Amino acid sequence: MMSAPDPLLMPGQLLARGVCRHLSAGHGFAVIEEFVPERGKRVDVMALGPKGEIWVIECKSSRADFLSDGKWQGYLDWCDRYFWAVDEQFPTDLLPDGTGLIIADAYDAEILRMGPESKLPGARRNALVRRFAVHAARRLQALRDPGALLDGAG
Repeated sequence: MMSAPDPLLMPGQLLARGVCRHLSAGHGFAVIEEFVPERGKRVDVMALGPKGEIWVIECKSSRADFLSDGKWQGYLDWCDRYFWAVDEQFPTDLLPDGTGLIIADAYDAEILRMGPESKLPGARRNALVRRFAVHAARRLQALRDPGALLDGAG
């Protein structure tokens, strides 16, 4: 029996959880929520695939949430594929052509439209994979030792 969604998570975070579950269990991706690829940018989900591919997924819980996001195009330089994740009630005709589409809930997701591929330059990919690894390690350390002070934590 499926339990009720976590009341402490916001709607977009619940979508991100379903997306992360789907990408890691169904496609072998390592995933991080609320990842900062560079100062001033924070993506909802960054996923690192089994072949080194990098996907960015922005989770939008409502029409207003989507319409208030004017910065999404700045994330295109930080991934090989870009996706929107929305629930099944979201008006998907609002979403720009040339982007991927994932329908999600708090427990799972389904990729309905693959985002077009635009390969990252090698130097940027290398730096991003290193930043991803450091970020993931710091998050794990913070879970294991919540009292630890993490230099440059994020």
